[in-house]
Amino acid sequence: MLTLARPGSVRARCTLIAALFAMCVLVVLGATVDLAIRWRVQSDALRQAERVASQWSPVAREGYVPNPIPANPPVDLIQVVDARHRVLNASREASRTVPLSSLRPPPDARFQPHVECPPQGRCILLHAIRLSPDTDAAVVYAGIPEPDLLATHELEYAVAAGTALFTGLAAWTAWVLVGRALRPVEAIRARISQITVSDLSLRVPVPPGNDEITRLATTANHTLSQLEGAVEQLRQFDSTTSHELRNPIAGLRTQLEEALLYPGDVDPHETLRSALATASRLEAIVNDLLLLARLRAADPSPPERIDLGELVCAEVNAQQGPLPIHVRAPRGLEIRGSRMQLIRVLDNLLTNAQRHAESSVEVGVEPADEGVVVTVTDDGPGIPPAHRERVFERFVRLDEGRRRDPGGSGLGLAISRDIAHSHHGTLTVEDSPRGARFVLWLPLVSGGPGH
Repeated sequence: MLTLARPGSVRARCTLIAALFAMCVLVVLGATVDLAIRWRVQSDALRQAERVASQWSPVAREGYVPNPIPANPPVDLIQVVDARHRVLNASREASRTVPLSSLRPPPDARFQPHVECPPQGRCILLHAIRLSPDTDAAVVYAGIPEPDLLATHELEYAVAAGTALFTGLAAWTAWVLVGRALRPVEAIRARISQITVSDLSLRVPVPPGNDEITRLATTANHTLSQLEGAVEQLRQFDSTTSHELRNPIAGLRTQLEEALLYPGDVDPHETLRSALATASRLEAIVNDLLLLARLRAADPSPPERIDLGELVCAEVNAQQGPLPIHVRAPRGLEIRGSRMQLIRVLDNLLTNAQRHAESSVEVGVEPADEGVVVTVTDDGPGIPPAHRERVFERFVRLDEGRRRDPGGSGLGLAISRDIAHSHHGTLTVEDSPRGARFVLWLPLVSGGPGH
């Protein structure tokens, strides 16, 4: 089956559609105008012929028709023909031997318009009037030669030329207007082709107005800004990760080299224990990095309904820290999410609190703002307000944290905040009379307890 080639550009397609639509409309309009003009010209000619025939029919009935019959321009063809088709009287322009038509109106319809087209020559628009219902009644014919507008195809040629002209004008107008409308799109395309991963600072031009192209350019610039920020964060993350992994690897290499170069001065058991501790720290960092990657890629497991108070109590009971944990967690506050990920958040917060607390840790669960809040508060030195956002950055560890836990990866709080965001919640550090107070907010399943 043959198929038409589709134009390659939007501009060409729009122009083709506009031209086809304009041509269809103009063809219908042109045919209507052509038929209307033909009908009007023919009707006017027949009406004039009827008027002249009606003028001479009473005269012919009385037998006072002059010979030749005076013409009434533009009705030049006038005849009086008897029942035997003999021409009794005629105008100068009409034949005196051949009737204008063989039509004889019947007795019950004495007035008859007619178009007579002889084998040779131009058609005649005439009107025939039977003088009386009698069988041998004569007939008066009054006719006009078919006007040039009807006898030739000049009208059709003019309509076709007008259709072609206006179709071309519509196509040209569509080509210009669509090209003008798509000019900003071409500018956006050219600018996007210049943007590379190494340089995301370029932005597409935003045309004036508030149309679809303007909104497209604005959205593209917003997306480029987000992409630039994400790439910059990725670069910083790569740099920080390389630094955090290089230090323990370099230390491990140094310890092993010393054990090989100075076997008599280095205790091999101490070297192995130190190497094992370094390997454990590397394993923790790698595991945390894998968890961050999975969080960024979205958890494929479906969420489940979780009683957050019950989950908090279970995780507090599972803690084996040296300090007591006081918990207030009512049941019935349900959320929807991943149980394993939320256990990881609670474990990070409880472990962090026990690491910095002096005597005890307070844990509370309560509804707030169409959600549920989990607070973990210790009575340690606390976190200065200037560092309350930095502690959620990857590999960021304050001096107090390094002193209390030298082997930490610095990713626990970053992972916890990512998990909170993946559950449409928040994790922040708020003011506390003493120590640090971490606040985890998660949305309830149906907007409130008891639903």
